[in-house]
Amino acid sequence: MTAFGSGFVSGRELSARFYHEAVRPVLDARFPGLPHSAALLGRGSEVLGFDDEMSADHDWDARVLLFLREEDHARHGEPVEDALRSALPARFGDRPTKYELHTLRGYVLTHLGFDLGDELTAHDWLTFPEDRLRMLTAGAVHHDDIGLQAVRDRFAYYPHDVWLYLLLAGWWRVHPEANLVGRTGFAGDELGSALIGAQLVHDLMSLCFLMERQYAPYSKWFGTAFSRLACGADLSPVLTRALRAEAWPEREEALAVAYEKVAALHNALGVTDPVATEVHRLWNRPFKVVWGDFPGALRAQIRDPAVERIARRWPVGRIDQVRDLLPVARRRQELLRLYDEPDAG
Repeated sequence: MTAFGSGFVSGRELSARFYHEAVRPVLDARFPGLPHSAALLGRGSEVLGFDDEMSADHDWDARVLLFLREEDHARHGEPVEDALRSALPARFGDRPTKYELHTLRGYVLTHLGFDLGDELTAHDWLTFPEDRLRMLTAGAVHHDDIGLQAVRDRFAYYPHDVWLYLLLAGWWRVHPEANLVGRTGFAGDELGSALIGAQLVHDLMSLCFLMERQYAPYSKWFGTAFSRLACGADLSPVLTRALRAEAWPEREEALAVAYEKVAALHNALGVTDPVATEVHRLWNRPFKVVWGDFPGALRAQIRDPAVERIARRWPVGRIDQVRDLLPVARRRQELLRLYDEPDAG
């Protein structure tokens, strides 16, 4: 697969070797002492650490991102580009080579629509696509003179009260749908019941990412990343049982077990008073729904006035359903305006 031996070399390792063995010598020879940072960030299985032999069949290069300070980029950007273009090999480790030159401010502005000179607000956090936050904070930093890791640390995870709100909203995504698994199946719509059940599985998995304070990746690697969570080994079998169920009672039972397990994870966090769960039968219908007032317990712990206003305006669902319709960073301002509108009350 590569010139480094017969075994597979991960994209992260390939990037590190490309920087240290090919890119860095050019910089040291042509621009000695130039402060810079180098990393592998952004979209790609190799950034998340999930690449394998199959990943190398397309868009899998020996690549590195280089960062210069604003003043150095203005002064040396073009000469650095010219030097790398002329001196770097077309292939490294039997892979095509690729490099990008950025400033820290420009990179974050392009990928998140946020200016590093600004203060991060609760509104900002809730308009950043979660998978892009993972792309920024995953990967690997090979060299850092100018504060790349400090930028990554700044986006490492949601502030506490924003996190509480996302947990609150995550529980609300589960509650209204839970009884519909049985209702649709009882009406003879097993396909509809399975579809609702699958969404509930996804939402419970999303809650687990939040509880373990990890950004969830995009759909391709969502399940793989979930399996590597601390709770993944315990929850995966019961969630799989819910997905494979052929009839709604079995699906409902598996989801109830999963709900209780995720509820136990919440209580183990200790961020609220312990929440008791109960089995409910809505309107005496023959559908069992496990429920606890996790949203209420979480809402009581929010102290940040800005987050409290968001929870009041968007009490039963987070804005990501709107956010993901506008994934391009330059359109994030349209989402921010949703927060600027006065409360209806």
